[in-house]
Amino acid sequence: MNKVFRTFHSGRALFFMMVFICIIIAAAVLKIASTVILPFTISALLAFVMFPLIKILDNIKCPRTISIFLVVTIIVSGMYLFGMVLFTSGKMIFEQFQANENHYEIRFKLIYDWAASLFDLPNDEALSIWQNLWDQEAIRSFVRDATISLSNISFQFASSAVLVVLFTIFFLFEAGFFREKLITAFENRIERIDNMGNEIINQISRYLGAKFLFSLANGIIYSVAFYLIGLEFAIVWGVIQFLMNFIPTLGSIAAGVVISLFALLQFWPEPGPVIFVVAVILIVNLILSNILDPKIIGDHVGISPLIILVSLSIWGYIWGFAGMLLAVPMTVIIKIVCEYIPIMEPVSILIGSRKSVMAKKTEHDKNETQS
Repeated sequence: MNKVFRTFHSGRALFFMMVFICIIIAAAVLKIASTVILPFTISALLAFVMFPLIKILDNIKCPRTISIFLVVTIIVSGMYLFGMVLFTSGKMIFEQFQANENHYEIRFKLIYDWAASLFDLPNDEALSIWQNLWDQEAIRSFVRDATISLSNISFQFASSAVLVVLFTIFFLFEAGFFREKLITAFENRIERIDNMGNEIINQISRYLGAKFLFSLANGIIYSVAFYLIGLEFAIVWGVIQFLMNFIPTLGSIAAGVVISLFALLQFWPEPGPVIFVVAVILIVNLILSNILDPKIIGDHVGISPLIILVSLSIWGYIWGFAGMLLAVPMTVIIKIVCEYIPIMEPVSILIGSRKSVMAKKTEHDKNETQS
């Protein structure tokens, strides 16, 4: 009994308990103060990703002010392109629906009549499909809430974009002499901090590069397959899939549900094309999004696929849609920081993928053999 008590490290247990409490408090603060912290975080990640370009420009003797101006121009252009793609896609779909309103209304009415008879929904034959839907309180509430939410999201996106650009500019200017601050503050540990910063930049850059290629492959496959099937807006669906695939697993599923519903609306009551559309979505999601994507990207960033899904849920709860996009980069940073803090190294190992853990084990065995 005494031996058990002697082997129990109360200090370490207390430390991990305090860490757990701090994590809960930090999550609450991140959620409550998201309007400020989220743009700040996005800016920091952008600065990490774009800083290698700044260093390249510095090496060719480009003035730092011009370098930052070029980088900020790239960021603003990317934001503008992202917004224009979404706006153009939405406008194209809306105009197509408006031009073929009667055609889609008839199809929608047929589907609603079938669903009304199956689920005993209110259905007045004298009223149009839209009047029948609007008579249902749940539909009215959903439309009102969705409209208010969309307005809020649009306003928040615009204001956050301005903050992101401003924060990024100051981050990049600060980066010029940030290392001197670190040397002064942590002169005995500067090498470890340098290594940690370089690893964060490399890991996030590799993740974004791999994710971009996978998302592009998803978008191209969707566009080509849907075009061959005859689904309208095939290119638009490919673009939407490309964007949504940046949210691991859940983004592809959400896009697939929307596309399947549209295919049902377009091809009803013919089952063949709808089955082909759903089959393409299932096959691509199964092979690319749910098998290769978590496996290869997990190995690229050294994070377990299970941890990727867990982090997606946690960061999505804290920051919503933006949190889902940032889930993997934030988890990568947490893993690397824990890896460079000896007492937190077990957390880094638990977060890591099988490949990264085996590499660490091999390195540890090699060091023990040499010693």
